[in-house]
Amino acid sequence: MRITDMNWQQVEEYLRHDDRAVVPLGSTEQHAYLSLSTDSILAERIALEAAEPLGVAVFPIVSYGIAPHFMAYPGTVSLRVSTYIEIVRDILDSLARHGFKRIVMVNGHGGNTPAQSICGEFLREHPKVRLKWHDWWHAPLAWAKVQAIDPVALHASWMEDFPWTRLPKVVMPERPKPPVDVAHVRQLNPIEARAYLGDGNYGGVYQRSDRDMLALWEVGVEETRTVIDEGWA
Repeated sequence: MRITDMNWQQVEEYLRHDDRAVVPLGSTEQHAYLSLSTDSILAERIALEAAEPLGVAVFPIVSYGIAPHFMAYPGTVSLRVSTYIEIVRDILDSLARHGFKRIVMVNGHGGNTPAQSICGEFLREHPKVRLKWHDWWHAPLAWAKVQAIDPVALHASWMEDFPWTRLPKVVMPERPKPPVDVAHVRQLNPIEARAYLGDGNYGGVYQRSDRDMLALWEVGVEETRTVIDEGWA
């Protein structure tokens, strides 16, 4: 149930029988040969597919995140950590004010995790609200599936190469890329990071079969659906 397809009267009616909301979080950043919106595409799509059978409201994707190391790659947009935390906090405060009491943040970008730091503070100030932060790709079942398919799975590698993140007329390299030192990347400024990373892929094969990708996707959707539907205190 997309908030985009509802008016305020319909949301008011929805809140009479359900108090759950899903907010997908993404990013606009380099993903080598994949879409700059890869994290946003995946987080929003998995949130919508997971929530649809449950009839739970899904808010529009927050499509900008924290991606400072990629700022030498054109098209990347990075918010300050303080800015991003305030954006997430304002969204949560707004939802709580309207009566949403069970909120799931479906995150698609590892760089956004500093915003988790405000979850405890938010819950302290809104004791009747329950909040879950769900890194969909790194949740236990999804990550186990990734490891079962191919343990070398990193940023902009095969694990993000779904049919809906690929770009037309873009040919993927056939040879795998040696894994980069992720800890080293975190120490570099954007220009140094681009020089070290090259195309932006962190390592591994660039593409696997659609069969593998759809199998991973199915696990991610089901796991996200369980997070939305179950385990509320």
